[in-house]
Amino acid sequence: MAATPLTVIRGDGIGPDIVDAALTVLDAVGADFDRAFVDVGQAALDKGETDPMPQAAVDSIERTGLVLKGPVTTPVGQGYRSVNVAMRKQFDLYANVRPTLSLPGTRARYDDIDIITVRENKGGMYSGEGQVTSDDGQRAEALSVVTREQSERIIRFAFDMARDRGRQKVTLAHKANIMKSTSGLFLKVGREIAAEYDDIEYDEIIVDACAMKLVMAPEQFDVIVTTNLFGDIISDLCAGLIGGLGLAPGANIGQHCAMFEAVHGSAPDIAGQGIANPTSVILAAALMLDHLGDNERATRIRTAVRETIAAGDRTTPDLGGDGRTDTFAEAVVERLTA
Repeated sequence: MAATPLTVIRGDGIGPDIVDAALTVLDAVGADFDRAFVDVGQAALDKGETDPMPQAAVDSIERTGLVLKGPVTTPVGQGYRSVNVAMRKQFDLYANVRPTLSLPGTRARYDDIDIITVRENKGGMYSGEGQVTSDDGQRAEALSVVTREQSERIIRFAFDMARDRGRQKVTLAHKANIMKSTSGLFLKVGREIAAEYDDIEYDEIIVDACAMKLVMAPEQFDVIVTTNLFGDIISDLCAGLIGGLGLAPGANIGQHCAMFEAVHGSAPDIAGQGIANPTSVILAAALMLDHLGDNERATRIRTAVRETIAAGDRTTPDLGGDGRTDTFAEAVVERLTA
């Protein structure tokens, strides 16, 4: 059987170290990929590219339709536009899926979290559309657009995913009491679609109440579906419940392309030190295998990561250990090949 084509974006900051760790784990589990390495964002600019999204990267992603990605720095308040947002739009990666599952040994506040956040990935306030600042710097505007098509697509995705994975409930988070047009449309569409899935429990919650209840009683949530900006915030909150972004993988799914990534930033303060936790991108690689229908290898990776962290075996400093990125990956590999 031919190897599966895969575009690899190692990213910048700690990205290269943690992506290399994930590739080592994929090799150990016997996952066969034909890898094409491309640079985007700051890594591309550092190599002399004039565009943070070079055509070579676009061509590779269009060819493979599959991406494993490390963190890519987005300048704050200035500089080039987010490459992450641009990629989601260019390749129609409309669904952002962020599972958060408790891992023994992380010293997190909870030990029984199992929540999936499904986030609309292209529209809403997070899209960056219509950003204008007045000449005198005294007024700034941005545009939030929510469409029926976007809403239907992501909400149906959430219900279908819940059904496929044996989940019991979908909660729609909104702010329709104040944002009556945009959030109101999303809620209206959600109610219509929920009526088609009588085997899945449905409820809805105002997003600020959702944040509060996630902290106070997270066990009441199963799958959460919401709009772009709310989903960005809620998914990070959920990651905090299990010990931080270093433990939370992410997937960006479209009809013809899928990208799997570490959801945290590039952590320039520890770049080059070899101490970054690679769990997020290793688990993202497992999500990628699930997407390809290779659930057996995906489950083996998750089990090996879980056992490694629970044992405190060469874990990185953020997990209370004195291991390094590569030694943590070695500990996972040893469990995969035992």
